[in-house]
Amino acid sequence: MNEIQEKIINTIENLKEDIFQVADSIWEHPEVGNEEFFAVDLLTGILRDKGFEITRSLCDLPTAFKAEFPNGDVPRVALLAEYDALPELGHACGHNLIAAASFGAAVALAAIKEIEGSILVIGTPAEETKGAKVLLANQGVFDDVDVAMMFHPSDTNIVEIHSLAMDALEFVFEGKASHASSSPEEGINALDAVIQFFNNINSLRLYLKDEANINGIITEGGITPNVTPERAVARLYVRARNRRKLDLVVKRVENCASAAALLTGAHFWYRKYEPSYEAMKVSRTLAAVWKNNISMLGVNNIKSVCYSRGSLDMGNISRVVPAIHPYLAINSKKIAPHTRDFAQAVKSKAGRETLIIATKALALTAADVMLDNNLLKLIKKEFKD
Repeated sequence: MNEIQEKIINTIENLKEDIFQVADSIWEHPEVGNEEFFAVDLLTGILRDKGFEITRSLCDLPTAFKAEFPNGDVPRVALLAEYDALPELGHACGHNLIAAASFGAAVALAAIKEIEGSILVIGTPAEETKGAKVLLANQGVFDDVDVAMMFHPSDTNIVEIHSLAMDALEFVFEGKASHASSSPEEGINALDAVIQFFNNINSLRLYLKDEANINGIITEGGITPNVTPERAVARLYVRARNRRKLDLVVKRVENCASAAALLTGAHFWYRKYEPSYEAMKVSRTLAAVWKNNISMLGVNNIKSVCYSRGSLDMGNISRVVPAIHPYLAINSKKIAPHTRDFAQAVKSKAGRETLIIATKALALTAADVMLDNNLLKLIKKEFKD
């Protein structure tokens, strides 16, 4: 361990209570996507006090922000903060730890005089729903950034996460109302169309490879049993390993809807009701630096690569700038995220210990990039290739 690494680690040790306060405060005030005003006020207020320049309502998103500590033009390293919670479950995905780790790493880096370059904390709301990173990436927030990184709490230590591309699709079937008992033949049952649509999708699954999946719910299915439903709505998440494969699956789902409409006499239309997520493109050079740093910090049982069956809005950022989204375990037991048990593990002693490791690893990895121009060139070349 060199002198600068020791300084970073010691600085974070001295910041521990501030980091814990941020994590605990956000955990105790759970807010769903695009309503994270407490978390944003907390983070931007402390970062402003630490000398960061704050931009609120980034890209007209009320709970997105940028905090920048300018200490030279290049390189520009972005640490991403998530802070949205899940309805009823609170921070059962541990986004409060993500926010606290990026906050702590940024503050620690700003205190190291030998490090030149701009340190950014980008606040990215609504990861669980509207995926603000998609809009931020599309509107150029990361165009002048050299690398972007964050960590995510999990039950496993994973260096490279490869996620699925995803389209969120809403299918609306429209029929004709009638008296459901005395004159059903006069109506066109939109709910029947949706049920047939799901049956068609279930038949389609046999022909999809393991790397593609479809999950759906019926959000509207009629008003009363005595009236033939004239409108029924289904919402789907359709995922595949990459955009090309996803487009093919979506076309087949559309065919399932067309067949259901033809059978029942209904007609349908569909739209994307949430932003589309792209598959994660991991910067393997940057990921290798992260792996070296967590190993130095004493992390064991490291899995190098995982092909997730889920989707990340970080995938969209990884298409415009070299990026990593590694996982760190917050408990020795297998605990599934999006559960009450995971929310409690986030607040536990083990969760706090992982938070400090994540903070140190983020800061050390960012410092490696900011201090080694050859490393940065290699990361950019790999990304371009």
